Amino acid sequence: MQQASYKTTTLIFLPNDNFTLIKSSKMTKTPFSPSSRQIITTNLLIILLLSVTGIFFRPTSGSSINPEVNALLDFKSHFEDPFNYLDSWTNTDSPCQFFGIRCDNRSGRVIEISINYKSLTGKISPAISTLQSLKTLVIPSNFISGELPATLVNCINLKILNVSSNNMTGKVPDLSKLTNLEILDLSDNYFTGKLPSWVGSLTRLTSLGLGDNDFDPGSIPENIGNLKNLNWLYLHGCQLTGEIPDSIFGLKQLGTLDLSSNKISGEFPVGITTMISLWKIELFENQLTGVIPPEINNLILLQEFDVSKNMLYGELPPEIGDLKNLTVFQCNTNRFTGELPVGFGDMKYLKGFSIYRNNFSGEFPENFARFAPLVEIDISENIFSGGLPRFLCDSGKLQRLLAVDNNFSGELPESYGKCKSLLRFRVNHNQLSGNVPDELWALPNVDMLDLSDNKFAGEISPAIGVSVSLTQLLLYNNGFSGSVPSEIGELTRLEKLDLSNNKFSGEIPSKIGDLKQLSYLHLEHNVFSGSIPVEIGECGKLVDLNLAGNVLTGNIPDSLGDVSSLNALNLSQNRLSGVIPDKLRRLRLSSIDLSANRLSGRVPSDLLNMGGDYAFAGNDKLCANEGSSHRVNSGLEICDDKQHRREINKSRLLMFCLIILSLLVVLGGLMYGSYKNIKARREKADTKYGFDEEKGTGNPKWKLENFHQVEFDVDELCDLDEEKLIGVGGTGKVYRVESKRSGLTVAVKQLGKGNKLQVMTAEIGILGKIRHRNILKLYACLVKGNSSFLVFEHMVNGNLYEALGRVVKNEQPELDWVQRYKIACGAAKGIAYLHHDCTPAILHRDIKSSNILLDKDFEAKIADFGVARIADDECLGSDSNCFVGTHGYIAPELAYTLKVTEKSDVYSFGVVLLELVTGKRAIEAEYGEGKDIVYWALSNLNNNENILKLLDPKLISNETNDLADDMKRVLKIALLCTTKLPNLRPSMREVVKMLTDADPCNGSSPRDNRIKFEKGLV
Repeated sequence: MQQASYKTTTLIFLPNDNFTLIKSSKMTKTPFSPSSRQIITTNLLIILLLSVTGIFFRPTSGSSINPEVNALLDFKSHFEDPFNYLDSWTNTDSPCQFFGIRCDNRSGRVIEISINYKSLTGKISPAISTLQSLKTLVIPSNFISGELPATLVNCINLKILNVSSNNMTGKVPDLSKLTNLEILDLSDNYFTGKLPSWVGSLTRLTSLGLGDNDFDPGSIPENIGNLKNLNWLYLHGCQLTGEIPDSIFGLKQLGTLDLSSNKISGEFPVGITTMISLWKIELFENQLTGVIPPEINNLILLQEFDVSKNMLYGELPPEIGDLKNLTVFQCNTNRFTGELPVGFGDMKYLKGFSIYRNNFSGEFPENFARFAPLVEIDISENIFSGGLPRFLCDSGKLQRLLAVDNNFSGELPESYGKCKSLLRFRVNHNQLSGNVPDELWALPNVDMLDLSDNKFAGEISPAIGVSVSLTQLLLYNNGFSGSVPSEIGELTRLEKLDLSNNKFSGEIPSKIGDLKQLSYLHLEHNVFSGSIPVEIGECGKLVDLNLAGNVLTGNIPDSLGDVSSLNALNLSQNRLSGVIPDKLRRLRLSSIDLSANRLSGRVPSDLLNMGGDYAFAGNDKLCANEGSSHRVNSGLEICDDKQHRREINKSRLLMFCLIILSLLVVLGGLMYGSYKNIKARREKADTKYGFDEEKGTGNPKWKLENFHQVEFDVDELCDLDEEKLIGVGGTGKVYRVESKRSGLTVAVKQLGKGNKLQVMTAEIGILGKIRHRNILKLYACLVKGNSSFLVFEHMVNGNLYEALGRVVKNEQPELDWVQRYKIACGAAKGIAYLHHDCTPAILHRDIKSSNILLDKDFEAKIADFGVARIADDECLGSDSNCFVGTHGYIAPELAYTLKVTEKSDVYSFGVVLLELVTGKRAIEAEYGEGKDIVYWALSNLNNNENILKLLDPKLISNETNDLADDMKRVLKIALLCTTKLPNLRPSMREVVKMLTDADPCNGSSPRDNRIKFEKGLV
């Protein structure tokens, strides 16, 4: 039979909805038999069926034929990426060009995902288990939440798993099948449940980090001792209890052992001295007892050693001097006694040394730091005697020297005057004597010089003008003499000047008027003469002025009435004459004392009411108005023009009555409607905190409630000295009190009677329960009848609002960008703690720069919780009169609703960030009527040139592009926080993460490389 030829044509459907014709080569055509026809018919049906199936079941355009691409796209879909780092993750054939992805060169499979510090939010997709060849998953320092997927156990090749510094929750799944793991870091999250004991089966581990989580209290798993290859163990803040198991001491390769901030008990383990590879030991903030064993000298590689805040005792063994590689040694807040081993003097690498709050005695090692690059030393609150060590600054790197409250004697070493690197120098409360070396007065970088409570003599050198960084100069209770040099006016950053109780003489220098940042000026009990300089009136931030106990003459200058910030004025026991300036009546003084002078004329009635009867005693020619309640006791004469005064009083009384009547008409309805609610809440608060009013005529006792383990003398706290008044607010006066019993300087708020229940209930209800380094500490509260006090930690650097306005020499701002960034991070962490770590959440409701206080190291502390509420408080969800906040910081949604949420606090914090970045106030005239800093910032975002105009011009210049970039990053965060719609604003936890990503110092180094000398140093 003749054959015929034909060409086959196949129709192929492609995934993109197109099709193509594939033509085969020429084939031979033969006649079909019946059986062949049946077979061919069947094959054609199959082909047709496959073709139709291809039409209806072909891959969609949103997926890939590569399963790893699909897995990564699913991984991406579970995240929000505000900075678009994952834009390269698209539907392609290969993921190897994706950002943060690395593939195997041969197989092309994904072996690494590395996306750290990128502000990602969302959860980890279980699809990660598809990546069978994955060896490295590193996604730390983001905002990732949710649980760790249990499907990770399928990534059997995984060697590195790092999800640290995120917001992950839930129990940690069992990953014991990942036997190839070498690095496991789950630290700094919110994982719960028991500390995973299955980690003991991962015998290839070299690094294990489980610290800073919310695990249940429990002991350290014994089987961690199986991890013989481990060189990094981080279990900080895991609520660990009990003793350290002996199995841990078998980890001979371990370099870092961090079990700090737990409740580990028992004696300091001798077994730790057999771990000869250790270079870092962190056991601070535990409950360890016993002594440091002499075998500690076996750890010849040891560089950092911190056992602070335990209950260790005894003498440090002499063998500790054999640790020649030590760089950081900290054992503060224990019960150590005896002398320091002389071997400390031979150490060549020591940088940080902190042993304060112990009972060390004897003389300090003579050669201490002679050969070492010492940076910080705090030996305060011990019983050291003899002279101060001479060689502390031989390396020229010393920044902080604190030797407060010891028995050191003799003169200051001349070598200290050559220590130009010093930032803080405090040797107060010792027995030091002699003259201060001239060069010590001229330290250009020192910000605090405290020589108080010693026996120093001599004069202040004119070289003091070189110390332009000084913010505090404290020389009180010494024997200094001579005149105060006019160069004191060069210290334009000076905020606190206390020269009291010395023998200074001559005139008060008029250059004091150049100290625009000065808030505290105490010159009392010296021999100053002449008149009070009128230039003091130019110190526009002066709060406390005390010139008592000198021989000053002349009139009280009118210019004092121009210092609107002045709160306490004491000019007593001088020889001042003339009349009391009428301008003093403008001041909102809470304390005034002009007694024992030679003043004459009329005492203004409001000053008399303010100061009391003895504030003007001892001035024979002063007189008071008839009818004054203070006149009789002080012996003041009655002034003339009685009838005139009566008429004025009648006019004032009439005006007062009209004002009261108007207020009653306007507020009467509101008062009636809220009366029962307020009464019920007050009764509830009284019952809750035990502050029921005492009844009867008996003598009630003080009720003291402590919120920290600090002992106070009630009489000491309540015996308030008006000379130590540091502020007056809407809720009462605040005094600085130095508690001898506790050894603390505290701030005591004396509440007015009308505010006691509301303010005390709010502040105690919140501050009494919470603990955070960026929240102002409430130590205690006291109640007795109608008297009530709150005891807070004392903040020496005031508030952020004031600090942003302070300038130094050449009109440079006091706060540079690094300081501002640090303050922003601290405040953000404090607010995030209130929102996310308190149950239920706490809303501050009045976040502003003046409610962010700054401690001695400019660490931010959130304060003023008088209007704060817990998130489920009945007030927050009602339409009652709960409108609170400060103009310029109030979120826009509060214009149409009274329901405050966490996002309202976020908006207010965003305004604070704008203040930090721009150097401007929340409300300024240049913004326009009714406009604020948010409106001003948004109106200047048209181009890059305008954006640069938003940045504080006092901080940047043409040569500081990197600084401008750092500030822009924080500006972007501020704008996110002040977004108009609340649901588009980030949470405070996200804000903290974004700020961490914007660190100008690029603080992304590993934990082991973080230097810790500053911890615990005052």
